[in-house]
Amino acid sequence: MDVISENRSHGGVQGVYSHASAVTGTDMTFAVFVPDHDDGAKLPLLWYLSGLTCTHANVMEKGEYRRLASELGLIIICPDTSPRGTNVPDDPSYDMGQGAGFYVDATESPWAEHFQMRSYIEQELPELITEQFPVDMTRQGIFGHSMGGHGALTIALRNPDRFKSVSAFAPIVSPSTVPWGQKALDQYLGNNREDWRKYDSCALIADGARVPDILVDQGMADNFLEEQLQPELLSEACKTAGIEMELNMRPDHDHSYNFISSFMDNHLRWHADRLR
Repeated sequence: MDVISENRSHGGVQGVYSHASAVTGTDMTFAVFVPDHDDGAKLPLLWYLSGLTCTHANVMEKGEYRRLASELGLIIICPDTSPRGTNVPDDPSYDMGQGAGFYVDATESPWAEHFQMRSYIEQELPELITEQFPVDMTRQGIFGHSMGGHGALTIALRNPDRFKSVSAFAPIVSPSTVPWGQKALDQYLGNNREDWRKYDSCALIADGARVPDILVDQGMADNFLEEQLQPELLSEACKTAGIEMELNMRPDHDHSYNFISSFMDNHLRWHADRLR
């Protein structure tokens, strides 16, 4: 693991690091905030997954979490959204390729060689984090925004014994039924829609996946709300399955980090309550 930068901030250290990933076959960059703590202490950790076009830096620079994370004693981990590099396949559109990994393990050419983001987030990066940082891996939560909200929800639903909490800002809840998801899943996984179900929150719940509860914040002025996000589908799935879901529809808020930063504290406190 190489240190790109480490800076004091809000009673902790905000670091940015890179490593050679065997899973993606590329160098991967990620950010970690570690609050000050007693020697030998192990802290709960919260994974934040970013959305389309983002890197680790978007939430680190725009979605202020450090002040409260330090107060609550939470380590915050912010990975990149996809592999990157001159030899990594890309697409001219913003919603495919580099910056748009959709947290899947791609099976189709040309994506399969590098776009293994599910394995990276669920297996490889946690192993590195465990080796390098003072984390208590029995107390993990996960949240994200948009495409990252989709990633957080599906990863938590597939790994309920590992994640004690999950939340999302404006998530893509049913990628199988909306344009962003249909485009990505078809190209990354092929046209067999049964293969898509493990990457679709609503389908996972319909197939029996369960978590205790879910928190979602959604801006009502979000221009992607009706076509791409449709949080009511997740609400209906949770109601049918008996999963408690808190859906906060926020008037006048859009899809930007102005929205995320407005409610970041709510999500951090919600996770901290479940990770104690």
